[in-house]
Amino acid sequence: MSSGRARATERPAAGPKSVLIVDDEPAIAHAYRRILEAAAYCVVVADRGETAIDSITRQAFDVVISDIQMPGMTGVELLRAVRTLDLDVPVILMTGAPSVETAIEAVNLGALQYLAKPAPNQVLLQAVERATRLHQIARVKRDALKLRGEADAQAGDRAGLQANFARALQTMSMAFQPIVRASDQRIFGYEALMRSSEESLPHPGAILGAAERLDRLDDLGRRVRDLSAEAFERAPDEAFLFVNLHPRDLLDPTLYEPSSPLTKIARQVVLEITERSAIDDVKDIQIRVAALRRLGFRIAIDDLGAGYAGLSSFAALEPEIVKLDMSLIRNVHRSEIRQRLVGSMASVCKEMNMRVVAEGVELREEYAIVREAGCDLLQGYLFARPGVPFPEPSRVS
Repeated sequence: MSSGRARATERPAAGPKSVLIVDDEPAIAHAYRRILEAAAYCVVVADRGETAIDSITRQAFDVVISDIQMPGMTGVELLRAVRTLDLDVPVILMTGAPSVETAIEAVNLGALQYLAKPAPNQVLLQAVERATRLHQIARVKRDALKLRGEADAQAGDRAGLQANFARALQTMSMAFQPIVRASDQRIFGYEALMRSSEESLPHPGAILGAAERLDRLDDLGRRVRDLSAEAFERAPDEAFLFVNLHPRDLLDPTLYEPSSPLTKIARQVVLEITERSAIDDVKDIQIRVAALRRLGFRIAIDDLGAGYAGLSSFAALEPEIVKLDMSLIRNVHRSEIRQRLVGSMASVCKEMNMRVVAEGVELREEYAIVREAGCDLLQGYLFARPGVPFPEPSRVS
């Protein structure tokens, strides 16, 4: 049986191209089999989706052809399941009752082609030939990425990405990085950072990108908030929890529910809203931020200096805390321009009663500059890397 991991580059042994036909009508399935075997394809027939999955766990195919309407697992459900096992194999869906809605769903999920059945012999052969060629191209592209050291295990279609994203959510955990006071290097709080063992989405940016593409930012945000709150029950006393929000999270009603795990500890929580994402789509943002403050949350602007220019985020959020992006902090001791920018930002923010966090502090020289510039709080590898709850920061003399 398969381990359940999606295969990105596994291939059948050299020889005839292999095709899996999935159809609960034996006459049609065997007719297609005769047509394809006459064209030198190696064909396996399954009479239902569950049987097809069993075949795919034991053998890699070049093409899968499936009926849509079948007892038990439908063709669309089979397509989703196939992507948990093989990221690239082309899937051709067929139906005796074609409709525009079904065709759109099939294509959106990543079906290579949608055919009305019974398909004419030549149409079937052309579709299978095209599918095998495209499968070859997909394999070569992955091999090229490997050669460049950029192996990519992500699925190329929506169904595959759905499967990968579901595994990412299931295996998600939170790492925590300390934020220390510049004055005495004592713990001020911890930033929660998502981690997952899903290899096809190997870093937070990939998971976030998948959530945006699948329109599942709400699911991701809820998972992050719940896991963060659960872990923070074991945090040191008096520490604050910093949790990242996508601006779209502000539209999620569960963020404001008094019974949600994060809201229950709201007075210990700082919600970080990144400047890398536009907040203009949240039309009533000031009302929503006010509601969050009434629940006890504090607000921070994250990645200042790396995102959108202008005053819109400051005016809308009126943050208590501002986090300077690490691109400003990196090698700040070697750049007078960066030093002036950090000093100016820290000065203006302090005049507005906002605490300033310097992110990405890795070197003692950087530490000396940002502390002298007036940053109140510090975060970076110099003190601790993100880790399981809860890393103790190193002291810098």
